[in-house]
Amino acid sequence: MTTVHTLASGSSGNALLVSCGATHLLVDAGISCRRITTSLAALGLGLDDLDALLITHTHSDHITGLQTMLKKSSFPILSSGRVGRELAYRLAGVEPRFQEMAFCRQIQVGCLAVTAFPTSHDAPGSCGFRLDGPDGSMGVLTDTGYVTQEAADILPGIDLAVLEANHDVEALRSGPYPYYLKKRILSSQGHLCNEDAARFAVTLAEAGASEIVLAHLSRENNTPAMARNAVETALTAAGFAPVLEVAPRDCLSEAYPVIRRAVCRK
Repeated sequence: MTTVHTLASGSSGNALLVSCGATHLLVDAGISCRRITTSLAALGLGLDDLDALLITHTHSDHITGLQTMLKKSSFPILSSGRVGRELAYRLAGVEPRFQEMAFCRQIQVGCLAVTAFPTSHDAPGSCGFRLDGPDGSMGVLTDTGYVTQEAADILPGIDLAVLEANHDVEALRSGPYPYYLKKRILSSQGHLCNEDAARFAVTLAEAGASEIVLAHLSRENNTPAMARNAVETALTAAGFAPVLEVAPRDCLSEAYPVIRRAVCRK
């Protein structure tokens, strides 16, 4: 069975693990190496069990643990070429282990076929991922100001989505953030709001997604209840009822199974 665990999900750090039999892929390393190894240990794994690290982009909440992990592991690092160049500029030891992924082309890592696609974020080369295994398929779409055409083309048909629901627009506008930061988050290179996440959740459910995990929620400008309510309301109005979860911010999640189910309709 293919499973997904989030290790952390939010503006203070992001990492998730996709496991398929003996294949284990970590997506992002935005928390300390110690926290990553502690979470892996809780699942009976260590750094040596990782087949690869996929990086969505180079903001600190997605690569904080990477420098220490480079010293304690030997797995390859996969992402877009631009992300690779940014990482190599910042961190010694990345370049010989980096493998460039061309957008919208599958590569095989163990029993998982991995496809990278571009996102719209203020980080060079930012991307999301689709992972297809023998049990089903899942996708990761976070840190994007809007759903790019490539994401809209590649992600429908997945069984499980890890989907950004970063902020409630009114909470952000009336909240404590300075104007420049509000403008950045609301821009086309910022983050998905609850309503945008809801619209794309409906698209994914129409195409067969049976579970949606809302991720990367802002601590200051959103709540799990607000995000869940916005997405659930849109899904219900469209006649769909996939399993809907909110990834915990600072701890290891339960296992989210990636399995093919019948389309979940109300």
